[in-house]
Amino acid sequence: MKKLLLLIFTVSILSCNSQGKRTVLGESDFQKEMNTKFKDASRSPLTKKGLKNFKGLDFFPIDKKYTVKAELVKTPDALIFDFPTTTDRVAMYKKYGILSFSINGEDFNLAIYQDVNPKPEYANHLFLPFLDNTNGNTSYKGGRFIDVYTTDIQSDGTVVIDFNEAYNPYCAYSDRYSCPITPKDNYLDTEIRAGVMAYKKPE
Repeated sequence: MKKLLLLIFTVSILSCNSQGKRTVLGESDFQKEMNTKFKDASRSPLTKKGLKNFKGLDFFPIDKKYTVKAELVKTPDALIFDFPTTTDRVAMYKKYGILSFSINGEDFNLAIYQDVNPKPEYANHLFLPFLDNTNGNTSYKGGRFIDVYTTDIQSDGTVVIDFNEAYNPYCAYSDRYSCPITPKDNYLDTEIRAGVMAYKKPE
């Protein structure tokens, strides 16, 4: 009888634990990693109210046409400049190069930047911000970012850019952050229906 009661108790505990765990939503590793970070209070950019109501970020459907191979022309002689932010903070960047690529038969260019005083863990990080025709509608009004690394650059000078991994700056989620402002020159006159969608802040 004691063994039976112990078995019932153990099964009950396991059942409660499995019900308490929320499945991480996402159709790709990128989406799952984003949702995992956002629901983690120690890493999430969400406000307390936003975190309480968080069920998962909204993403455009994954579309392979937004994964493109771009040609990179480096700009080693580019000057260091003050990159404007949403606050009085000034970020020091330099233009690392120009990326050229095609989407739906249309040719586009984007400047990619590098922080001149990065933290050690961001030494290989490149900053790719962009604007497009979804901004203010289905995506964040201030544009989105893509992470690129110097190690992504191939020997032939090309680099794969995946717009399905475009994400919002933290300012989209909370006013307590200072975010770089996407340059108007990095505007793509098309709809990039890929990556993270607009976030509606809880009232």
